Amino acid sequence: MIVVTGGAGFIGSNLVKALNQRGEKDILVVDNLARADKFRNIADCDISDYLDRHDFIEGVRLGDYDGRISAIVHEGACSDTMESDGIYMMNNNYEYSKTLLEYCVSQNAQFIYASSASVYGAGKVFVENPEYEDPLNIYAYSKTLFDRYVRRHYADAQSQIVGLRYFNVYGDREQHKGRMASVAFHFFHQYRDTGKVRLFEGSDGYANGDQRRDFVSVEDVTRVNLHFLDHPGRSGIFNVGTGRSQPFNDMATATVNTLRELDGEPALELQEMVAKGIIEYIPFPDKLKGKYQSFTQADIRLLREKAGYTERFYTVEEGVGRYVRRLAEKTTQE
Repeated sequence: MIVVTGGAGFIGSNLVKALNQRGEKDILVVDNLARADKFRNIADCDISDYLDRHDFIEGVRLGDYDGRISAIVHEGACSDTMESDGIYMMNNNYEYSKTLLEYCVSQNAQFIYASSASVYGAGKVFVENPEYEDPLNIYAYSKTLFDRYVRRHYADAQSQIVGLRYFNVYGDREQHKGRMASVAFHFFHQYRDTGKVRLFEGSDGYANGDQRRDFVSVEDVTRVNLHFLDHPGRSGIFNVGTGRSQPFNDMATATVNTLRELDGEPALELQEMVAKGIIEYIPFPDKLKGKYQSFTQADIRLLREKAGYTERFYTVEEGVGRYVRRLAEKTTQE
């Protein structure tokens, strides 16, 4: 049995669906459905069971699953970077993860977990080394501390332990995330509703909308997870991004031009969109100052060389184009 925590969430549900497409149905989804609309993410998935996160961890502690679990893919976490309750964040993201890690090691089961590029903070070097870690908020700190726990206590573990430092992920099944959904999701709905999209004005020395991130499609993220499930002998902490940094302006133009193409309209350059008022820049929020990553770019050499991952990653133009077309098709059907 494969357990996917956060299995009704964004990345987790994409992974469950991908496992189904490979013929895997013995999947236990673990999540918290206090936000009930997340069920839609797994409504089309074939799973063996669902459990609330509290019930699952209690069963783990009681030994209810001993000998039954081959792998836990731990995607469950509080991912709200603006969450200010440190006790909740550490219990949910750190202590819960420690319990699952220790269980997998005791059971010789694969353990693949979601880390985050937020561990690098405002740094400019994105290499999987503690010297480059500088978390800016409690969410990032919870991820950083767990990575350090893994390194400190399980460097010589016999079973697979993999931490995946996700960069800016976008794609299907993220609609439940609200304000934490990707900019591609928000740009799609802004343009459909108002005919324009809104980006932040310049900050940290970057021009309007030119803050840069490593935007990675959830399709690629899913393939990386499957790669490690298929190669249980490969362990470590790895960046998961494209290795390219692209500005938020690229996300906006890719979204708008895909929708314009679907509407039979010609593509526009960034400058044309700004001149026509299609792209609008809004003041950078005071609450994000000093807590915002204006630049990220994954160094994926370890993923390529140590983990042996050779698949090509989608560019923003390719990945966003695919995503926006599916969003448009879905809204048309509704």
